[in-house]
Amino acid sequence: MEETKGYLMLSTGDILEGVWLGEKTESDGEMVFNTAMTGYQEVMTDPSYAGQIVTMTYPLIGNYGFNTHDKESHTPSIHGLVISTPCETPAHYQATQTLQDIANEHNFPILAQVDTRKLTKIIRKHGDVYGKMTKTPGAVPEKAKVSEKIVESVSVKKAQFHPAEGQSAAHVAIIDYGYKHSIRDMLLDNKCDVTVFPFDTTLEELRNAKVDGVLLSNGPGDPKSLEYLAREIKRIAEYYPTLGICLGHQLLALAFGGNTMRLPYGHRGSNHPVQHLPSGKVSITSQNHGYVVDEASISQSRWNILYSNVNDGSVEGLQHCSKPIMSVQFHPEAHPGPSDTYDVFEQFLNSVRNRGVTAYA
Repeated sequence: MEETKGYLMLSTGDILEGVWLGEKTESDGEMVFNTAMTGYQEVMTDPSYAGQIVTMTYPLIGNYGFNTHDKESHTPSIHGLVISTPCETPAHYQATQTLQDIANEHNFPILAQVDTRKLTKIIRKHGDVYGKMTKTPGAVPEKAKVSEKIVESVSVKKAQFHPAEGQSAAHVAIIDYGYKHSIRDMLLDNKCDVTVFPFDTTLEELRNAKVDGVLLSNGPGDPKSLEYLAREIKRIAEYYPTLGICLGHQLLALAFGGNTMRLPYGHRGSNHPVQHLPSGKVSITSQNHGYVVDEASISQSRWNILYSNVNDGSVEGLQHCSKPIMSVQFHPEAHPGPSDTYDVFEQFLNSVRNRGVTAYA
């Protein structure tokens, strides 16, 4: 197959050359990098990456293909993928498509044979980098503000009910800010009926649906773009046992008077160590976020800091002192990544089944 050159123009003035894989579709977005060795299918379909061009630091991408089980949404959510070496002939018994198949099916921009090590160092050095994938070199792209409606664009438009197999143990609501299907599947595997609600769902709507607990999902963008939902999120969390994951964690902090701030270049990968402060235990986690909760803004009389990032000390989890409310910055559903923190779901579901009688351990 004839190779066609493509270019990645960066707001830093750097130009990186590559080869188009599949459709030669120009795109732009915030530049981020992910350090996971596996999980490229989950990364490409994770709505938290909406508005971003993702660089995979692991050099060989596509070696086990794509399957029907590991999609985090129905279509790729990221604005583009930048890789070093593509694998044209994946070897895995579940593989049904190749990297190029995905690019062609979804008219999705992928630049291969790029110096991803150089690109990652540029992002680490400058932090806030914007990029444009283009067919021909052109003007340096200007940084564009992420749309405040980016969560609205990836959230469901109406409630979607997913019944558990057999007898249900509880009915859990996922408020969808860009949720990953693996979070829903984890709840279904634990015999919970699940209803996925739009991002702006109210307490009254949840009560009418007769849910037993609420999970605030992950999602893209700056959490402060959703500060107008803070009052309703606080009402929901004070009424139901609640678990926040990633963006949901940040929104809970904002709802209870906390603050969030941007990291220099974010945490994205499946090997991030976090420490459970009450026990001292360190777990390896999967993460994908560019913002964190400001520890100085957390009320120590109402919240315990439950987890801390071993690398930079940032807040990785909160637990309310008197209510069954818990939040984590990492992804306990572990897709992709290790399942060290699966107990987060167990604690949440114990509280849901008891409707708040049992506090988190």
